[in-house]
Amino acid sequence: DMTQNALHSFPLPLLGKEKRMENLISLVNKIQRACTILGDHGEQNALPTLWDSLPAIAVVGGQSSGKSSVLESIVGKDFLPRGSGIVTRRPLVLQLQKINEGQEYAEFLHLPKHKYTDFAAVKKEISDETDRETGRAKLISSVPIHLSIYSPNVVNLTLIDLPGLTKVAVEGQPDSIVQDIENMVRSYIEKPNCIILAISPANQDLATSDAIKISREVDPKGERTLGVLTKIDLMDKGTDAVDILEGRSYRLQFPWIGVVSRSQADINKSIDMIAARRREREFFANSPEYKHLANRMGSEHLGKVLSKHLQTVIKSKIPGIQSLISKPMAELEAELSHLGKPIAVDAGSLVIIHSLDMQGKLYTILEICRAFDQIYKEHLDGARSGGDKIYDVFDNQLPAALQRLHFDKHLTAENIRKLVAKADGYQPHLMAPEQGYRRLIESALLTTKGPAEAAVDAVHAILKQLVHKAISETSELRQYPTLRVELSNAANDSLERMRAESKKATLKLVDMECGYVTVEFFRRLPQDIEKGGNPTLSILDRYTESYLRRVGLDKNPKSYIGDKLTLIMGWTGTNVLSYVNMVCATLRNSIPKSIVYCQVREAKRAMLDHYFAQLGKMEPNQLSKLLEEDPKVMERRSAIARRLELYRSAQAEIDGVAWSQSMQENNAYPLLSIYREFGEKSI
Repeated sequence: DMTQNALHSFPLPLLGKEKRMENLISLVNKIQRACTILGDHGEQNALPTLWDSLPAIAVVGGQSSGKSSVLESIVGKDFLPRGSGIVTRRPLVLQLQKINEGQEYAEFLHLPKHKYTDFAAVKKEISDETDRETGRAKLISSVPIHLSIYSPNVVNLTLIDLPGLTKVAVEGQPDSIVQDIENMVRSYIEKPNCIILAISPANQDLATSDAIKISREVDPKGERTLGVLTKIDLMDKGTDAVDILEGRSYRLQFPWIGVVSRSQADINKSIDMIAARRREREFFANSPEYKHLANRMGSEHLGKVLSKHLQTVIKSKIPGIQSLISKPMAELEAELSHLGKPIAVDAGSLVIIHSLDMQGKLYTILEICRAFDQIYKEHLDGARSGGDKIYDVFDNQLPAALQRLHFDKHLTAENIRKLVAKADGYQPHLMAPEQGYRRLIESALLTTKGPAEAAVDAVHAILKQLVHKAISETSELRQYPTLRVELSNAANDSLERMRAESKKATLKLVDMECGYVTVEFFRRLPQDIEKGGNPTLSILDRYTESYLRRVGLDKNPKSYIGDKLTLIMGWTGTNVLSYVNMVCATLRNSIPKSIVYCQVREAKRAMLDHYFAQLGKMEPNQLSKLLEEDPKVMERRSAIARRLELYRSAQAEIDGVAWSQSMQENNAYPLLSIYREFGEKSI
């Protein structure tokens, strides 16, 4: 496919130093083409970009600066669209590749099998492809057009032709077009690996040059800027550009280069490039002002300088590019693993989900559900965090809730008197208010239902939280939103049923304690048989001051003396309170057991059983719907996979060239050298 064509490996021939340097440009060309194919245009997005790290020469100039003429002079062909207003509306990545012999031709990356030998057709295709991306409304786009030209008359070179800087929008263009173009140009040339080819017309004041102005902003020291002066032949009589060309007017790190391109009149007369180049050489050689500079002027010299400079920059940047590739590759691989893979069957081949049969779909869903179930169990068993919160309910929340009931306030003398009186009915008790006891115990124990239910609800909330947590940690579920929602609902429905059963079982514990009083407790009630005591005394006579102090009914027990009924009420409340506290201690241990048995144990054992039964009854189309991927996940995975393919291929290409050069420098192929020197027959 196109990607493979753009990323085919370098052969490993024995080449001279010059040829190996040219291979560096070919390397960058391949990676740039791959970037475009795989959607890396250097724009700001959520994916790392390789495009930005590649050395490139960006051609910058204002409208009518002669930018197009310079490019055509370097190529030696008339191939760029011309017209009024903004003609270049997309970046044009122009890759020149020198061939030894044969007819020169051009190829577009978007039309890889079409060779253009008619360069008028190339011009038309550039216009048509621009319109396909931007429409006919003369808008701009940052998506580049890739054009490769193969010719014996060019040097190996890659240039990026950017839209011309302008100050006024033409009819049919938004007012923002001026700023949009500047932003696009700036986005290219502000990158440290970009070489700026600043085109300025000699017949205008250099101080007003759009190219110099913007290049100075991003490269104030001129370390990345090469200056080209056009239209030298059109300067006013009596003026010249010597001060600029010799670096006195505006100094750059690299010498200025002057060119004389075809004028519009020459283009209209169809003067060819060979004649134009000859006239350019004659101009500099015969002009008194410029003949001392003639050997470093002209478009041919410009092409050679750019090619050599680009080779040098690429060679210096390759180690940095290699390190820039490694880190994003690791990050992209980690994210791709995090997103999960499409369903795979038969030796790892990827198959579209709809091609799976019903059994295969059901098996896939069950496997995903089991993966979730296993993670959920790990949370409960302590292999993952979260299950410890259940113990906190039993060890802290439940005891604290039981303590807040304050049974002693419930068992005041006044409340006891009322309950005992109601329990006796029309016939008061004779010896002890037994029915009153039972009513008091029942009414006190019924209040424990609140903490018991609260404990059930607290554990239920934790179990639901763990469902959410386990779902988020099940990587297989991330790509299937419908299954994720269905599984979450099924798990929560099961937990609701378990909560209902747990409440019934837990409240039954309270009801059992209310329904049957432990008689043995009251048979062991203190008889106050102390040293010197007499168990034969009547029940009222036994409530001495020392007894009241011991049971702690009042700080001033004398207040009870004289009211034997009050003493009985106090004695009753004290013993009921002791019994209720004993039962609460029992419930504190039995309620957690009930909750664990009905909720936690069942959640581990059979939370998805009901859902599994439902899955078995589903139709194939229902199963397919569960395995529909989130479009955003699919899009993201595809984008990451393409970007990873780009990085891996680029790394292989760079490693291949580096290895090839290393072997060349170490003369690792002496036999092959002999073979090439003497020919196959000699061997």
